Amino acid sequence: QVQLVESGGGLVQAGGSLRLSCAASRRTFSINFMGWFRQAPGKEREFVTVTNWSGSITKYADSVKGRFTISRDNAKNTMYLQINSLGPEDTAVYYCAAGSTSSTSYGSYDYWGQGTQVTVSS
Repeated sequence: QVQLVESGGGLVQAGGSLRLSCAASRRTFSINFMGWFRQAPGKEREFVTVTNWSGSITKYADSVKGRFTISRDNAKNTMYLQINSLGPEDTAVYYCAAGSTSSTSYGSYDYWGQGTQVTVSS
């Protein structure tokens, strides 16, 4: 079984930047895709971004294009989410996910981290 551990969340001033990390216990072909979702209080979990380990496939939600960047360190089995120009609308629990597809639907992912809180002050 794959374990995912997120880190890097915190309180950030609007306009600031933050880098989230997601470390996977191992990487297999069946979990070639890793991505990020986020969930604000009272709202459903929404897609943020996803990539495969080779970087040949990358998707971003329209709301984060140009501000968020997903990257990988394959040697460390770690995925990063660089988030820039943060606004209050970005406040949410951010979840790392892994699976076999690049789907934007959270139900398509097999493994999830515990989530890390990102709070943006205005």
